[in-house]
Amino acid sequence: MQVSQDLNWKKSTYSDGGRQCIEVATNVSDLAPVRDSKDPNGPVLLFSRAALADFAHAAANGEFGDV
Repeated sequence: MQVSQDLNWKKSTYSDGGRQCIEVATNVSDLAPVRDSKDPNGPVLLFSRAALADFAHAAANGEFGDV
Protein backbone atom coordinates (compact mmCIF):
# COMPACT_ATOMS: atom_id res chain seq x y z
CA MET A 1 0.00 0.00 0.00
CA GLN A 2 1.30 3.42 -0.90
CA VAL A 3 1.06 5.71 2.13
CA SER A 4 -0.18 9.16 1.23
CA GLN A 5 1.46 12.35 2.41
CA ASP A 6 -2.03 13.57 3.34
CA LEU A 7 -2.19 11.59 6.57
CA ASN A 8 -3.13 13.43 9.74
CA TRP A 9 -0.42 12.34 12.20
CA LYS A 10 -1.04 12.61 15.96
CA LYS A 11 1.41 12.17 18.81
CA SER A 12 0.29 11.27 22.30
CA THR A 13 -0.34 14.13 24.70
CA TYR A 14 1.70 12.04 27.16
CA SER A 15 4.79 12.56 25.00
CA ASP A 16 7.68 13.88 27.08
CA GLY A 17 9.00 16.11 24.33
CA GLY A 18 12.11 13.93 24.08
CA ARG A 19 11.04 12.66 20.68
CA GLN A 20 10.74 9.11 22.02
CA CYS A 21 7.28 8.66 20.56
CA ILE A 22 5.28 7.07 17.87
CA GLU A 23 2.68 8.88 15.81
CA VAL A 24 -0.59 7.42 14.58
CA ALA A 25 -2.48 8.66 11.53
CA THR A 26 -6.07 9.34 12.48
CA ASN A 27 -7.73 9.90 9.13
CA VAL A 28 -7.57 6.39 7.66
CA SER A 29 -10.68 4.23 7.91
CA ASP A 30 -10.12 0.85 9.62
CA LEU A 31 -6.32 1.25 9.63
CA ALA A 32 -3.89 2.75 12.11
CA PRO A 33 -0.67 3.71 10.32
CA VAL A 34 2.14 4.10 12.88
CA ARG A 35 5.54 5.74 12.45
CA ASP A 36 8.51 6.81 14.57
CA SER A 37 8.22 10.50 15.39
CA LYS A 38 12.00 10.89 14.98
CA ASP A 39 11.85 9.65 11.38
CA PRO A 40 8.71 11.06 9.71
CA ASN A 41 9.94 9.99 6.27
CA GLY A 42 10.82 6.49 7.44
CA PRO A 43 8.81 3.30 7.34
CA VAL A 44 5.15 3.15 8.33
CA LEU A 45 3.64 0.10 10.01
CA LEU A 46 0.00 -0.63 9.25
CA PHE A 47 -2.25 -2.14 11.93
CA SER A 48 -5.97 -2.57 12.09
CA ARG A 49 -7.52 -0.10 14.52
CA ALA A 50 -8.77 -3.04 16.59
CA ALA A 51 -5.29 -4.60 16.84
CA LEU A 52 -3.72 -1.31 17.90
CA ALA A 53 -6.45 -0.77 20.51
CA ASP A 54 -5.88 -4.29 21.87
CA PHE A 55 -2.13 -3.67 22.06
CA ALA A 56 -2.58 -0.34 23.86
CA HIS A 57 -4.99 -1.93 26.33
CA ALA A 58 -2.59 -4.81 27.05
CA ALA A 59 0.36 -2.43 27.49
CA ALA A 60 -1.64 -0.20 29.86
CA ASN A 61 -2.52 -3.28 31.93
CA GLY A 62 1.12 -4.41 32.22
CA GLU A 63 0.66 -7.57 30.17
CA PHE A 64 4.15 -7.18 28.67
CA GLY A 65 5.90 -6.82 32.03
CA ASP A 66 8.32 -4.04 32.89
CA VAL A 67 9.96 -2.66 29.79
